[in-house]
Amino acid sequence: MGNLRALSCFILLILVVFTTARPKSGPDQKCKSGPVDLVFLIDSSRSVRPHEFETMRKFMIDILNTLDIGPDSTRVGVVQYSSQVRNEFSLKTHSKLENMVKAINEIVPLAQGTMTGLAIRYLMNEAFSPGQGDRPKVPNVAVIVTDGRPQDRVAEVATEAREKGIEIYAVGVARADMTSLRAMASPPFEDHVFLVERFDLIHQFGLQFQDKLCGIDLCSESEHGCEHLCESTPGSYICHCLPGYRLNADGKTCSAIDLCAEGKHDCQQICISSPGSFTCDCNRGHQLNDDEKTCSPIDLCAEGKHDCEQVCVNMGPGIFTCDCNKGYRLNEDEKSCSAIDLCAEGKHDCEQICVSAPGVFTCDCNKGFKLNRDKRTCTNMDMCNTVKHGCEYQCVNTPGSYHCICPEGQLLQEDGKTCGTCKSSNIDLVLLIDGSKSVRPQNFELVKKFVNQVVDSLDVSARGTRVGLVQYSSRVRTEFPLSMYHTAEDIKAAVLKVDYMEKGTMTGLALKHMLENSFSEAEGARPASHNIPRVGLVFTDGRSQDDISEYAKKAKEAGITMYAVGVGKAVEDELREIASDPVEKHFYYTTDFSAINTIAENLKLNVCPAESQGEVEVKDPCACENLVEFQQATMNSLDQLTQKLASMAARLEQLENQLLSRK
Repeated sequence: MGNLRALSCFILLILVVFTTARPKSGPDQKCKSGPVDLVFLIDSSRSVRPHEFETMRKFMIDILNTLDIGPDSTRVGVVQYSSQVRNEFSLKTHSKLENMVKAINEIVPLAQGTMTGLAIRYLMNEAFSPGQGDRPKVPNVAVIVTDGRPQDRVAEVATEAREKGIEIYAVGVARADMTSLRAMASPPFEDHVFLVERFDLIHQFGLQFQDKLCGIDLCSESEHGCEHLCESTPGSYICHCLPGYRLNADGKTCSAIDLCAEGKHDCQQICISSPGSFTCDCNRGHQLNDDEKTCSPIDLCAEGKHDCEQVCVNMGPGIFTCDCNKGYRLNEDEKSCSAIDLCAEGKHDCEQICVSAPGVFTCDCNKGFKLNRDKRTCTNMDMCNTVKHGCEYQCVNTPGSYHCICPEGQLLQEDGKTCGTCKSSNIDLVLLIDGSKSVRPQNFELVKKFVNQVVDSLDVSARGTRVGLVQYSSRVRTEFPLSMYHTAEDIKAAVLKVDYMEKGTMTGLALKHMLENSFSEAEGARPASHNIPRVGLVFTDGRSQDDISEYAKKAKEAGITMYAVGVGKAVEDELREIASDPVEKHFYYTTDFSAINTIAENLKLNVCPAESQGEVEVKDPCACENLVEFQQATMNSLDQLTQKLASMAARLEQLENQLLSRK
């Protein structure tokens, strides 16, 4: 406790600046105390005026003149701060007073913000470190001089610094915040916190402490009666008042100097008094100008000090209201805005479609209609009567477009315009081949030959028949899509390169893949509007390991003509469920892989009514039932020819009668 008391007395001494009322100490009249490591932390923010900084510079030099400077006695460092921290010189930099004074006179202010918390952390971590000259078991003392409120947090870092043994004195000038000073300083606050109105008054705080270290004085050993300060003189004392006070006629008591009440101020609107000093303030809605005397009205809109979402309207000093841009309305919170949707509110006269934008709208029409010149009503677009559609038989309007149709019994050709009786050479064919391990490699080669035999029977081209190949086992793999090859030679070459998959038999999964992917336009299937027949052929050698019912049904409902070819252990019920109607013409089964070439030779994948639709049975023309069937078909054909001849004869007779009547 004795050391702490002596240290406190020493710090109080360094704040002493000898006034003209007392004799100056000579170079050999230094106040003595134990060794101390002392660092000045000075505020050089932009609010410190140049002449004020010069006063603070002189303040530090005057204090140094009272200290016993030396490497083994008092070491001194100076750090200045604003928005950043700059070490001017450390505890180990200078050992002579004249070098310190020269360095202080060369300090250039930073003139930025006031990051006091940042500066205290630098003080704790860097300034009082062994690398910067801090000595072990020597008291650490910091004197912080500031004129403003910190722009960062100081309480926590100051507490941490004090816990590390740094004794902090906080000296506030003019605009300094007392709460922040107390948060920084060491206790007791009455010995470590000082607040003065002007920089040129900070030296006065040393008066009450100097004699405690520099000799015996009557002020401390007698009932002097001074209300504020007692100054010892040889054999006597003099009473003084703190800055902002004046000594009363009794020579002992003090009265506060109220410059506002005495009219000794130049504030434009409000004068706030403190003993011997004053500060200016402004009425509500105004702000203090840089001269700290006059006031200007506050335009909260121009300064961005509002919470309007879109438009801020200045209503006077410190007052604003919110508004919205055109097409928006102010919400109940009188801050945010909502777009005015005239379409949703029914405030439009569009006949069909209203397209909204904030506060406005435009009209549009449904597909197949066009907007009239009034930009409100719509007219149906009769494409068949307004364009050269080229339909051979009949043109049918659709919304905004048209398509061609053919008479019953004829099919629309690939050009989408002409009609014909057959499109047998024009189909989209996808083959699903079983690649499960039960097929065996040598049989899989027979399957590929079967595929190529089917391809040989087709008119393959980009505008004719397109062929895609999918292999399946426990998974499904597209070997090539409908869009990849456009010649039979290319397809057959690709088939021969197909690798055998092995594993399980997931026929249902393969049907799903075919429906959702293989017959998509993305993989080369032609649009449904072109009426190109879609044909799927499933080749399998065994029972499916998953359900086939759902996607076999969906494939046929989607208009795909399905063929099922089974070999070996293939299940007839499954083949029939896959095959399209009539089932007997769309499925085939054989017990031996070597017989599948017979299927390929007899399989006709066409949709012409005059040709066999997938008939794969090789019939014996000598069989009795086949002879009967042939005879019946011949008789039917003769009957049809007889009817046609009778009709032609009647027509000829009618024409002859017409010619005779004209004569």
